[in-house]
Amino acid sequence: MDRGTDQARSADALLLLSFGGPERPEDVMPFLENVTRGRGVPPERLAEVAQHYLHFGGVSPINALNLDIIKAIEAEFASRGIDLPVYFGNRNWHPMVEETVAGMRAAGIRSALVFPTSAWGGYSGCKQYDEDITRARAAVADAPDLVKIRQYYDHPLFIDAFADAIRAAVAELPEDRRGGARLVFTAHSIPTSADLASGPPQERELYSRQVREAARLCAAATGFDDYDVVWQSRSGPPHIPWLEPDIVDHLDALSARGVDAVVVCPVGFVSDHLEVIWDLDNEAKERAAELNMAFARAATPGPDPRFARMVADLVEEYLSAAAPAKLSAMPALGCTLNGDTCVPGCCAMPARRPA
Repeated sequence: MDRGTDQARSADALLLLSFGGPERPEDVMPFLENVTRGRGVPPERLAEVAQHYLHFGGVSPINALNLDIIKAIEAEFASRGIDLPVYFGNRNWHPMVEETVAGMRAAGIRSALVFPTSAWGGYSGCKQYDEDITRARAAVADAPDLVKIRQYYDHPLFIDAFADAIRAAVAELPEDRRGGARLVFTAHSIPTSADLASGPPQERELYSRQVREAARLCAAATGFDDYDVVWQSRSGPPHIPWLEPDIVDHLDALSARGVDAVVVCPVGFVSDHLEVIWDLDNEAKERAAELNMAFARAATPGPDPRFARMVADLVEEYLSAAAPAKLSAMPALGCTLNGDTCVPGCCAMPARRPA
């Protein structure tokens, strides 16, 4: 998506763009149908996932968590004198991004920066948010210009928040098991075809390489020389390969090696939304208990004050065309340093296979 040239950078607002989640039981199936539209997910799989939401009363925590993040961003903006209202829109449930952009236009907003609640490149983590922006602008006459700011998987404040969360999780373990605890990072699994994006070799496996790089930075910051990167929340037909190993399977493998304590860091997630609290706080924690394995899960960074500071930093960085604050030696693949254009092929949609 072409986002313009190095003309004067300005904005009238910030739009926090997220995934969305149901807020009552009757929302669950319509929400899941929105999430999986065009993907050929069988009805029985949707019914299975629906039970995860219904376990929590049919309410996903993601919207409330995002509203908390927005309040923190607004406070951070006020403390810095950044005069930008903050709007909220979702891909899959209300407030839908099309509705939000219509409201922005009615309020006289002519241009806005977009902060996606995904730190990553790849199709699901990056390109789909570009598609959301394009769809919303097409749906609103004379829509505001919308510019998505860059990926932030290696931003110093993002890593610092996770590092402190890991330290706090270690402290939750029984004292006699902390020394042998295994650090395990998790992120949302995706089809391997989505990770093997088209383009030159240095642009392939963009998502999984960024996850591994963030994990490396967090481990280094907390003094772990050895750690694992695994995946969670797999969906879709079983014959289609996804990134592995799954977190629960990995706990079995660790137990077989004699590991009796684990710290799980959901490095792929901004907030404790349903996939974190179901897959980790329920399934993985229960499996660890069955294995007599001490289990502690690190907090996600969304509620940490550093997260709102990072958002404000990214806004100021974009508006001033400053060099990005980043800890990784990896190039800023997927976007240029200030997020102006995607590298061709880096965020290609995965090829669809027959269900």
